[in-house]
Amino acid sequence: MAIRNKLYFASDFHLGTGTYAASREREARLVRWLDVIKDDAAEVFLMGDVFDFWFEYKTVVPKGYIRFLGKLAELADAGVKLYFFKGNHDMWMFDYFEKELGATIITNELEIERNGKKFYLHHGDGLGPGDTFYKILKKIFRSSFCQWLFARIHPNLGVGIANYWSSGSRLANEKKEDAKPGEQEWLVVYCRDLLKKHYYDYLIFGHRHLPLDIRLNDQSRYINLGEWVFNNTYAMFDGADVTLHYFEKSL
Repeated sequence: MAIRNKLYFASDFHLGTGTYAASREREARLVRWLDVIKDDAAEVFLMGDVFDFWFEYKTVVPKGYIRFLGKLAELADAGVKLYFFKGNHDMWMFDYFEKELGATIITNELEIERNGKKFYLHHGDGLGPGDTFYKILKKIFRSSFCQWLFARIHPNLGVGIANYWSSGSRLANEKKEDAKPGEQEWLVVYCRDLLKKHYYDYLIFGHRHLPLDIRLNDQSRYINLGEWVFNNTYAMFDGADVTLHYFEKSL
């Protein structure tokens, strides 16, 4: 039996975006990935925008994704620790995954140390310079009053509104993100500022939809996990180093 000693990081699955068939194919690919890592994974960090929309009413959650959630339940039952980060598309997670999967829900950042390496983990939305409008929206959407108001809307209407909102995203319209040169990447700017106050070996994010591994100094690296519509990328920590990988990469 394999030793469970690896950490896996992935982000931006955006389950539900695009056509139903495309989302189901993406879900099947994720299940295959979880099958590959299930025997040596100690911890799995799902770092935001797992779903293109998610809202937990008191007794209702969005339907679908049963194969993906079933595979996560299999991992959890086998002793794998799961973490769900709130992204900008699925920020309205409450306690459903805690109760069903024993998962830890991360609202903002998570700092951990494993095998002597320090990690800073965050979905990546609302950080760094610029994007003032979104930062204001994020505060509104994450407010308990806004969540209370949305919960008053019937799920058929509420989910419909959210799906319409999400349909304008770049991934929903099958558009790839463009990398900015070096220091213009706003998460790179954020990381460099953060490192002035604290030391981390790895600063890992999602949100940007680009698989990136950028050295910030002699020891620290900024890693972006990419997404699963175009790239199918994830990161793995084997106890010594973090590496980016492509799953079922088409040639």
